[in-house]
Amino acid sequence: MSTYRKRHLATFLLVLGAVVFGMVLAGGLQLTLPGMAADSDVALSATHIASSKPAIATLPSFADLAQAVDPAVVSIQAATIEKGGAENQMPRGRGGRGGRGGQGGQGGQGTDPFEFFFGPRQRPDGGGGDGQPQDFRSDAGGSGFVVSRDGLVVTNYHVVEGASEVKVHLNDRDYKAVVKGTDPSTDIALLKIDAGHDLRYVELGDSDSVRVGDWVMVVGNPLNLDKTVTTGVISAKGRSLGISDASFENFIQTDAAINFGNSGGPLLDLQGRVIGIATAINYGAENIGFAVPVNTLKQVLPQLEQKGKVSRGYLGLRVANLSFAQAQAFGLPSTDGALVGSVEDNTPAEKAGVKHGDVILSVDGIKVKQTRDLINYVSAKGPTGTVSLQIYRDGKTLDRQVKLSERPGLQQEASLKPEKGETGIDWLGLQYQDLTSGLRASHGLPDGTEGVVVTGVAPTSPFYEQAVRPGSVITEVNGQPVKSVADFERAVKSVKPKSYLRLYVLSFARGGSAAPFFAVVQVP
Repeated sequence: MSTYRKRHLATFLLVLGAVVFGMVLAGGLQLTLPGMAADSDVALSATHIASSKPAIATLPSFADLAQAVDPAVVSIQAATIEKGGAENQMPRGRGGRGGRGGQGGQGGQGTDPFEFFFGPRQRPDGGGGDGQPQDFRSDAGGSGFVVSRDGLVVTNYHVVEGASEVKVHLNDRDYKAVVKGTDPSTDIALLKIDAGHDLRYVELGDSDSVRVGDWVMVVGNPLNLDKTVTTGVISAKGRSLGISDASFENFIQTDAAINFGNSGGPLLDLQGRVIGIATAINYGAENIGFAVPVNTLKQVLPQLEQKGKVSRGYLGLRVANLSFAQAQAFGLPSTDGALVGSVEDNTPAEKAGVKHGDVILSVDGIKVKQTRDLINYVSAKGPTGTVSLQIYRDGKTLDRQVKLSERPGLQQEASLKPEKGETGIDWLGLQYQDLTSGLRASHGLPDGTEGVVVTGVAPTSPFYEQAVRPGSVITEVNGQPVKSVADFERAVKSVKPKSYLRLYVLSFARGGSAAPFFAVVQVP
């Protein structure tokens, strides 16, 4: 071997020895970087816990799953026919309002190419080219899925809400559907079709057992694109959005794409079981969709099939989960329990002596960890049941027997509101009521607030663009104080045509602070 090669070999061996010696020395002196050091208690290492689980070898294929469930997924067309006239130019919408994933609108949106891309055509004369009022047709669409071989179909309530006619499109055929039952509080509707033969159906899974990160698939009819499949994972559970009855909102969040028209379609696990009903989307974000958990469907399905509606037990109070600070302030050892924020007048809870500031610890001996435990148990008990509440008050534990009544669902609450043409003034496009103590509590209004509470605002109302919304309180009309519906209507009717109507309105934030403003329109 030449001297040159011997010299390079010696240099290489010297460098290698130095590296090995340095590694041994660093290990012996425990000189590894603190962030990379192995914790002596691996039970606290999230990385160790994750790495101990079976790794995902390959991404799943959804092809077999999509092929299997395809014959059980339907598209739904819901049509509403209303009499023509200026007051009916825009019938109440179903698809797409409130962040929901339905589709549809004025004059068959989604069928006319112009309206598909640019929105509803404007028809200021009520639809007739000659200026004469004509009947108005509003078409909306959504999705659904078959849950029994004899033709029971599940969808969202808002897909078929107020519809004059509902059709189900399945396997290249249209079937006239009967609305068997609806539950606005959970946004669920049950339809029935007669196909003349047994149908492929999907089974209902268990939404409580699914975990954040599980794979899911959505099948539906977004933008009239029949049988569209999207996939993703469970992003979160237990979301409340405030788009229906907040007491029952328990949405599953997913990044599987949900678009207009997906409403009512199934959210499926890898075994083809329904774990949710695609319901809502977030306008301001991508890959954020929401589904009603299938366990909610399983709770209401028997009543919808048997009697067309859902009856629930009712206490008559507003409750909230305890924060850590609140638990400490009340002297409680944990955040378990339901904090009573208010008790409505003449309700079972009031009659039983429940007060605001009480913390409900258990119901019928079953611990209440959060408000949902209490609400679900009482609702399932039914309107004729009796429950025993264990209450924490001023450092003492009390027991209260409460005889339940029927919970006023969204349909019942709507039936209490003035209807157009019966009470109220049509051109206002408003629904309103006297401001009772119960309405103060239900709308979160401060005590002492007086006026007329707005319970509904039509899209065609001249006050819609004035930012008047449900929950707003009208306290004055043209400077004249109003304390009742009678005062309000008397003042409005006294304003001459073509002159201006000035309402002084209070809008309340969640904290109870009032934001007053004037809403001004010209009287027709």
